[in-house]
Formats: sequence, structure tokens, C-alpha cells
Amino acid sequence: MRHDLSYLTMLEAEAIFIMREAVAEFERPVLLFSGGKDSAVLLRLAEKAFRPGRFSFPIMHIDTGHNFPEALAFRDRRVAELGEHLIVRSVEDSIRRGRVAPEPGPRASRNRLQTATLLDAIAEFRFDAVFGGARRDEERSRAKERVFSHRDEFGSGTRVPSGQSRGASTTRGSARASTCASSRCRTGPSSTSGATSRGRGWSCPRSTSRTPAR
Repeated sequence: MRHDLSYLTMLEAEAIFIMREAVAEFERPVLLFSGGKDSAVLLRLAEKAFRPGRFSFPIMHIDTGHNFPEALAFRDRRVAELGEHLIVRSVEDSIRRGRVAPEPGPRASRNRLQTATLLDAIAEFRFDAVFGGARRDEERSRAKERVFSHRDEFGSGTRVPSGQSRGASTTRGSARASTCASSRCRTGPSSTSGATSRGRGWSCPRSTSRTPAR
């Protein structure tokens, strides 16, 4: 192992390795991209992993309807720059169909409502692996998720921490009956993905959502 690499460089190299392994092992992966800093890092990592070729998977946004127009414009601009395929599924549509009920009150958030829309989209397109970015300090359960989260048909999961799996082969056998969520942004505090994008000179919007802070 080289010892002259920075910590961010090592994280980047590991993330690229994991992405390539997942794409090689799974049949129908998808990358979640909202235009926020976590997913902006993932999209840039996908570029480094697979360019100059086209992605062998689509990009998908689960739109809460509470995003700033600038964030959506950034999303559309980045996808257009890459020439990739974007799928958008809306929480508002899920509400109209009665799949979820909006929270009441002036500080209501749609963040939790995204789950039903995401699961419906996974079923619609039969995705068997999902690349997603999240910050480990947002929720206690996420602090344990370093690389893979194995999800069964009921939505429950078994987490595979970093060091136990170097690729997707540990969960590939049951991929047809379940979904594997893969992420390498769950490695530090809330500033990690933003610091990574700025340190690499990547572009990302300063703010993405109008949802009030709790």
C-alpha cells in the first residue's frame, strides 16, 4: 500500500473500486442524484470510475417537491453535461395516489415520505443495487453503514461494514429477491462530502431544500 496518498485520495480510490465491483456484479444498478452535495460526490466518483465510457446504469432523483429551483437546475445541467439518462419520480405523485400522507404543520418535511416513492421506483425498474450518499451523523443507524446495506423484500436490512466486503459478491446471490444499497459517502461527519467536493474542485449547490430544519 502506498503511504504517500492523502486520506481523501484513499477514500476516493476505494469508492471507485466499490462502484466498479457493484456494476460488474449486479444486473440493474441505479445511482441516486438530487443535486445535493452527497449525491454530487457520488456522481463525480461515477465519472472517475467509468469515463470515458457511458454509465451502464441510469441516474434517478426522488423529488420531494421541496427543492430549490437552483438545485433542480444544477441537477439537470450536470446530467445534460454527462449525456446520461435521468429518471425522476415524485413524492407529490405518491401523495396524489394515496401511497403516503403528508405531515401537517408549518415545519412539515417530506424527507421520510421519499421512502415509499423510492421503493416503488425500485420495483418499477427492477433495480437490484442502489448507489446513494448519506451523512453518518444524520441518523444513528447510518453510522454503522460504511459500504453495503442488504435490503430484503420487507425493507429490512443487514449492514455489511467496511473491511468485511471489498465488493458486491457477498450479497449478489440474493439480488433478485432483494436490493443492495451501496454508498461510500457514509464515512464521516456532515462536512465530509462537502469538503471532498470542494477539495477536488467539484461543483455543487450551496443549498438544495426548502424544508425547515428541525
